[in-house]
Amino acid sequence: MGLFGGKKGKVDPVALAQQQRVREQQEVDEAFRKGISELRDFIAPSSLEIESSHFRLGTLYARTLYVYGFPRQIFTGWLSPVVNLDEEIDVSMFVYPVASQVVLENLRKKVTQLEAGLQIDAEKGRVRDPAKQAAIIDAEELRDSLQVGEERFFRLGIYMTIYAKSLEELDFVQHKVETILGQQLVYSKPATIQMEQGLNSTIPQFTDQLQIRRNMNTGALATSFPFTSADLTQENGILYGINMHNNGLVIFDRFSLENANMVVFAKSGAGKSFAIKLEALRSMMMGTEVIIIDPENEYEHLCDAVGGSYVRMSLSSSTRINPFDLPRVIDKDEADNALRANLITLHGLMRLMMGGALSPNEEADLDQALIDTYAKAGITGDPLTHQTPPPTIGDLYETLVHMQGSGPSMAQRLRKYTSGTFAGIFSQQSNVDIDNNMVVFNIRDLEDELRPVAMYIILNHIWNKTKSDRRKRNLIIDEAWQLLKYQDSANFMFSLAKRARKYYLGLTTISQDVEDMMSSQMGRAIVSNSSMQLLLKQSTSAVDILAAVFKLTTEERKRLSQFPVGQGLLFAGQNHVHIQVIASPTETSLVTTNPDEIKKVQEVAARAQEAYQVMTQSKPVGTVSPDQAQRPQQNPNGGL
Repeated sequence: MGLFGGKKGKVDPVALAQQQRVREQQEVDEAFRKGISELRDFIAPSSLEIESSHFRLGTLYARTLYVYGFPRQIFTGWLSPVVNLDEEIDVSMFVYPVASQVVLENLRKKVTQLEAGLQIDAEKGRVRDPAKQAAIIDAEELRDSLQVGEERFFRLGIYMTIYAKSLEELDFVQHKVETILGQQLVYSKPATIQMEQGLNSTIPQFTDQLQIRRNMNTGALATSFPFTSADLTQENGILYGINMHNNGLVIFDRFSLENANMVVFAKSGAGKSFAIKLEALRSMMMGTEVIIIDPENEYEHLCDAVGGSYVRMSLSSSTRINPFDLPRVIDKDEADNALRANLITLHGLMRLMMGGALSPNEEADLDQALIDTYAKAGITGDPLTHQTPPPTIGDLYETLVHMQGSGPSMAQRLRKYTSGTFAGIFSQQSNVDIDNNMVVFNIRDLEDELRPVAMYIILNHIWNKTKSDRRKRNLIIDEAWQLLKYQDSANFMFSLAKRARKYYLGLTTISQDVEDMMSSQMGRAIVSNSSMQLLLKQSTSAVDILAAVFKLTTEERKRLSQFPVGQGLLFAGQNHVHIQVIASPTETSLVTTNPDEIKKVQEVAARAQEAYQVMTQSKPVGTVSPDQAQRPQQNPNGGL
């Protein structure tokens, strides 16, 4: 009867349901044979094997660790080394807020138990347990903070799943993670026999199946935030490099800080000259003038490339700088003080030239001699007389010779600068013009005895120019320790660092001798008056000094002696970042001091020059020059 039974036209429901089940089973079997690809099929591993000490996802071995112990004090960013570790790690954090009233009640009971334990120990004559005493102090402080609402209470669970390609590698990665945490007294364990729960707790499905938690207040919980990096970027400014914390760009304007001063510390070969020349080049593109005191002839190539003025200071050169020059200032108050300020500067210079401190009588005679020397040239305190050509050291020598008292003896000490070995360079009228976007004073060829005097006079000349014409300028002093060895020149540099901001000047002080710089009182004062500091790779002996001065963290202190060339710490105001100095190929060719790179640049330039000469000298047959193309052609008959 088929589907019909009994009366004609009626359907058998049992047979119909059975037939429906057969069709569904056939569809399921067909789908199974074809295979259905869904999203979870692409996400899920090919296999999952759970063992007691690890589990296996496809071809990868994995193990889940949990944090169970913390020190009494913990510092911000303690989790960052694990997050930034060059291994495959999944980290999950579960934070559970706890009602403050419940915590206060538990703390009250805990304090009571601890105090009772101390009292029992005292009654039995036992030695006082400092751990219990510290626990009571911590509990009382936390109670006070919770009571006034300064802190809240949480329970924190931190789990980490590490991955490797073999069990041996997995054990090695676990050792690395445990070592990093153990250095900060943070203790972890593998979730033995709970690997499946550990996996479920670290994959992004928000389930805490391990439920291993520690109590945390707000401050302690904040230190566990895994991503801590300083951002040092402004809308205006120049590029200093790459922020190694977050791969961001370090772009800012040093003139936007409290002052535009900067100190640079690095050992030889760490890349300080490269970084400073790069900053100078980019600053010029933003309209900043650059003045450099170059003791080792490192800036000549850059100066020539940008069309700057390169001033060679030596006894055989024709360059002359007169230390008696006065600034041509417009401000009336400054004009009234211009002569007096230069007299004070000359006092320091004369002490430097004469080789040491002067007695009170010599100081008084020198002061009178300086005033008389200016007066003989027609220059007095009246600003209108300051346009008169200034005197020279030779004029001061003549004044001292004809004075009573200690004048003749001081004249004898100055004679080598007027008619002796060092005559000429600083005893004649100035012929230096620093009205250029870049001016470099080369003092490499100066004798060691004359070099600090030359740097002092050059700085005074630059300072007078800065006061006369206020523009955005950057003054770079390389090997500044040579000036800091002498009290008067160190005082002058410190005065320059304090007053530079008023005249729109940024002072960059470079030194590779950290100990000499920081052992000097004026050196430390210059560092404290600099809003920017760049610390590149340091020698081991200098790390401790810099760590104490700049309050470096343990990690920063450890890295400071291990930085590769071009990497370091940049401090700008309250921010400091780990920076990588980068340059384009064109910039590198201008600022590098690496002999190999310089040789490559010269070879490329030579090949380019040869190719250009070949291209211009070999002209294809039948070609017509532009002049010939424009010139009227004459026909054989003589007509046009």
